[in-house]
Amino acid sequence: MEKNKFFPEVMGNFAFGCMRLPMNGEEVDYEEFTKMADAFTEAGFNYFDTAHGYINGKSEIAIRECVAKRYDRSKFLLTNKLTETFFKTEEEIRPFFEQQLEWCGVDYFDFYLMHAQNKENYKQYQRCHAYEVASQLKKEGKIRHLGISFHDKAEVLDMILTDHPEVEVVQIQFNYLDYEDETVESRKVYEVCEKHQKPVLVMEPVKGGSLVNLPEKADGILRELEGGSNASYAIRFAASFPQMAVILSGMSDMNQMQDNLSFMKDFTPLNDIEYDALAKVCGVMKGLDLIPCTSCKYCIEENECPKGILIPEMFAAFNAKEAFHNTKGDVIHENALRHGHGKASDCIKCGKCEKVCPQHLEIRNLLVKVANTFEV
Repeated sequence: MEKNKFFPEVMGNFAFGCMRLPMNGEEVDYEEFTKMADAFTEAGFNYFDTAHGYINGKSEIAIRECVAKRYDRSKFLLTNKLTETFFKTEEEIRPFFEQQLEWCGVDYFDFYLMHAQNKENYKQYQRCHAYEVASQLKKEGKIRHLGISFHDKAEVLDMILTDHPEVEVVQIQFNYLDYEDETVESRKVYEVCEKHQKPVLVMEPVKGGSLVNLPEKADGILRELEGGSNASYAIRFAASFPQMAVILSGMSDMNQMQDNLSFMKDFTPLNDIEYDALAKVCGVMKGLDLIPCTSCKYCIEENECPKGILIPEMFAAFNAKEAFHNTKGDVIHENALRHGHGKASDCIKCGKCEKVCPQHLEIRNLLVKVANTFEV
């Protein structure tokens, strides 16, 4: 396993994102997560990524129990994040950070990111001197590298990196479907990172699974390559750009882990034929009326829906209905209503979900669209 060209302590260019861990009901499946972590490290990789909001705080605890308690600290790297919902004043940042160390079972973070930065929440980080507090924690040895994760337009990233040249790394949403999308601006955001000479961490390379479970026509294009899985083309697309330091994959079962390891352990960039195939897939996907939800679940985990609507599942049902034109969408929709969860039409339009959506989706209007599809 080659060391990373940007960060020599990072092995390879692949990371275990811990937002979508294997679950047993409402709890993380520690046995399965342990097996996956072992497979990941045995393949030579060492980078894990979490945040306190992931799985309602259960991701951090799972890392403590399945990784930190089982491996020497020198054998793994851990990224955590400062999320806006967990501090309102400068004085609250350090205690929260110290609690995160305890939750994860470590005494320092290799990377610590100002989480999900955008034009609006950046004001809070500035007002609370969050970057300055993190820089002080770095001086104390509790943070090795200071970075940001980012969800906004390129011009906003340019502003933040100009304000804070001390930022060492930027985590961005980047995949072949969003590359030229004007609402996400993946290419333009990446180019800002190049301009400021910041290494890039990639999140959502398979867009929350959307680039794995492709509609039949799009899937057929990739099957004609007679090569890897749909995930392999998406992840390798992201990893093929020169400024990419690490590609994160949020794996939730051993099959996903083994598939990803099969092509990232000995990574090869995409070739021209594969790039052409992905361009054709984009053409198919752009022709569908899909909701660009990545199922990050911020909308229901960081701000609980007052009506108990499982928003990501509602959008997944709509997308399945549009993409596959069979009963798959109806089944997903029915499952989303179990245990007393609300219907799309139950939305009271409070807007809490929209404030935390990294994709800046107009969730209230989209729920009307879902209701018109399944409830009429």
